[in-house]
Amino acid sequence: MTRALIKNVEVDSPAYEAGFTRGCYITSINGEPLRDIIDWRWHACEDNVSLGYIDTDGDEGVVELERLDEQDWGIEFDDVIFDEVKLCKNACKFCFMAQLPKGMRGSLSLRDDDFRLSFLTGTFVTLTNLEDDEIKRIIEQRISPLRVSLHAISDDVRRSLIGKNHARGIQALEALLEGGIEFDAQIVLCPSINDGDELVNTLEWAYAQQGIKTVGIVPLGFTSHQSRFCKSFDEAADAKAVIDAITPYQRRSIAERDCCWVHAADEFYRNAFPDDLDANLPDASMYGDFSMFEDGIGIIRSSIDELKEAYTTPDAQRLSVSLRESDTHLHLIAGKAMSPYAAQILDESAMGTTMDLLFVKNTFFGGNVNVTGLLTGADITRAIIAHKKMYASDDTEAAKSSHIYLLPDVIFNVDDVTLDGMSAKQISTDSGADVLIVPSNPLDCIHRLISQF
Repeated sequence: MTRALIKNVEVDSPAYEAGFTRGCYITSINGEPLRDIIDWRWHACEDNVSLGYIDTDGDEGVVELERLDEQDWGIEFDDVIFDEVKLCKNACKFCFMAQLPKGMRGSLSLRDDDFRLSFLTGTFVTLTNLEDDEIKRIIEQRISPLRVSLHAISDDVRRSLIGKNHARGIQALEALLEGGIEFDAQIVLCPSINDGDELVNTLEWAYAQQGIKTVGIVPLGFTSHQSRFCKSFDEAADAKAVIDAITPYQRRSIAERDCCWVHAADEFYRNAFPDDLDANLPDASMYGDFSMFEDGIGIIRSSIDELKEAYTTPDAQRLSVSLRESDTHLHLIAGKAMSPYAAQILDESAMGTTMDLLFVKNTFFGGNVNVTGLLTGADITRAIIAHKKMYASDDTEAAKSSHIYLLPDVIFNVDDVTLDGMSAKQISTDSGADVLIVPSNPLDCIHRLISQF
């Protein structure tokens, strides 16, 4: 029996009036099992519901609740999944979770493949573990849109990438598309496997499916803790070939559907046009609502535009004056993915004389991992220590200034620790430097610094 733990009950709500409190469980709704928050939303839309429960004393029962004018029931649950999270049963050769160093927190290597989390939180799923009754449920409850890991369409290529369950993913996808479910699709592109002709074949198939609303193409990411891969699309010619392959589909979809439809991750543009990135990067209008931001699509365009705006504002000029008057210099920690465009924008701005970027190499993961969000405390600490040696001499003006290292909040989780479990305080202690956590958004960062200085 599944049980939904109640985290909070709103005062004077129907649930409150019925006697529900924090710590009670809901076990069913209108006689149906309550598997997740989707079930709750689906069955609780009427103004009368029958709730099975277990109270804080362990007593079980059923209670009828009534509300007026679609009033909220007043129940906040502890989680969105009330039974077990569906785990991935594939053997994807490019799986990043399988490339993590040993000894990391178990939550970081949890390989979920749950369509409910795809709908609720935007994760990508392969659909290879879907049962027929789950397909029926998705269609009946209109659990849409979902995000699907497509990767390739040819049977042999999918098998080589995903493993023996590869065919089920396409079978489920086609059934759901026929049932009216919409999808955002992702392709993890692996050199000499699903690029080239296979990429074209996959895009051609996907474009013919009206329910596939967008496609995002991300390059293979690999760490040094595996032996299968040693390259991705880092060479300019390889990255540009991918951009050239998707350009006809972008033009076609803009003409026929008034949207870009297929997007290449920022790394492709950064690697293809290292000397003139801004001019060759798609305009912000091409990214729509930036819905693929977490997949590395649109981050650089957004960053360039936001950095230019933030660092040229009157607030930035006032902050720069304040920092000079207090003889304080700021060093913003960043992953190497932001080099060199971010440094150039900063150098040419009002902040250029009082703040610089300290690009940190990711030795913890190694491979081609270079984004700011995956930096660890140990790598940041080593970079700060090495950087401090540059102005350690008492004969330099820099040595007399106050130096503060800015740590973007994207580096820390909800518990305010890095991927390797370090807090900002520990980074400060181990490096012997003053540090400050700042918002990752440039404008918010400037406002945070103004309040500080």
